[in-house]
Amino acid sequence: MRAEGQAHIARIEKALALVRKFLDWDRALRRFDELNARVEDPTLWDKPKEAEAVMKERRRLEASIGAVNEISREMQDAVEFVELGEMEGDEDTINEGIAALAALAERADHDKVTALLSGEADGNDTYLEVHAGAGGTESQDWAEMLQRMYTRWAERHGYKVELVDYHAGEAAGIKSCTLLIKGENAYGYAKTESGVHRLVRISPYDSSARRHTSFSSVWVYPVIDDSFEIEINPADLKIDTYRASGAGGQHVNTTDSAVRITHGPSGIVVASQIDRSQHKNREIAMGMLKARMFEEEMRKREEAASAEHASKSDIGWGHQIRSYVLQPYQQVKDLRTGVVSTAPGDVLDGALDPFMAAALSQRVTGEKVEVEDVD
Repeated sequence: MRAEGQAHIARIEKALALVRKFLDWDRALRRFDELNARVEDPTLWDKPKEAEAVMKERRRLEASIGAVNEISREMQDAVEFVELGEMEGDEDTINEGIAALAALAERADHDKVTALLSGEADGNDTYLEVHAGAGGTESQDWAEMLQRMYTRWAERHGYKVELVDYHAGEAAGIKSCTLLIKGENAYGYAKTESGVHRLVRISPYDSSARRHTSFSSVWVYPVIDDSFEIEINPADLKIDTYRASGAGGQHVNTTDSAVRITHGPSGIVVASQIDRSQHKNREIAMGMLKARMFEEEMRKREEAASAEHASKSDIGWGHQIRSYVLQPYQQVKDLRTGVVSTAPGDVLDGALDPFMAAALSQRVTGEKVEVEDVD
């Protein structure tokens, strides 16, 4: 087998091994048999909610197990095809087999990521907040660049994006914004983006053309529905109204329609100015508050299990998850996984999937990567 073919095989096997580990393969097979037995029980449908939960879990396991088995079979077929070509000295057959392995490796990586998106809320829509760090105009401009980057990423996936909350910077950029991204697995992908993002560039606001370092933070949490039970005491809430200040000069700031809710015990603050109706904005903000509280509970569980703090922190040095260097060279480096892109223009235009896939895989493997930050 040529080195090229061996590399494709290694890539496929690595992806399949990760999925088997994530699923706890033997347990998943047993659980799938149990779910099949439950589906055949006619009394299950007497409880529609329970039946839907069973069917949802069964569909997920069926897709993941089926993908692993199918890719394994197709890989073996392609290997045998290449070996046949080598035995007969047929270059066309060899090349066809290696091309099949290459396509299968791409599919294995894609299916691997899909299989990893099976958390409690991974399939849900998501809220994504961007907050400028210290540094005035520089950081506020960087925050707006991040807003555009995530909007472009969402559009690449065919997701719908709504601007729920927006606070413009004094001279340029934004102080903060909240995006609502709607689409299948939106939260599952985007959850890996929570953290501090660092930009190094020649400042367009510096007449001396000096390099500047800017920081902004991203915070991601899922949209949840009534199936997630979140109890909130109305007495713990402080509700303020104010005039909306939509981006791009939308004509929405004629009344105090925007709503900000502060949850006293947790300190969580959410706001909505997406609608002209104060009542509707209050409803949206309450949904955001429940989502934030749900995400906080999930984070605490994960933190307790891993003894790692992977959530909000100071927006500055030592806390960044990714560095984007535009000068004097071009590179984006993820400081958790070591994934690098030498095309920051593409990344800032929404090409984030390799970073997200690596971060999802790392959550399964638990592997720590020693990554030196870029300057």
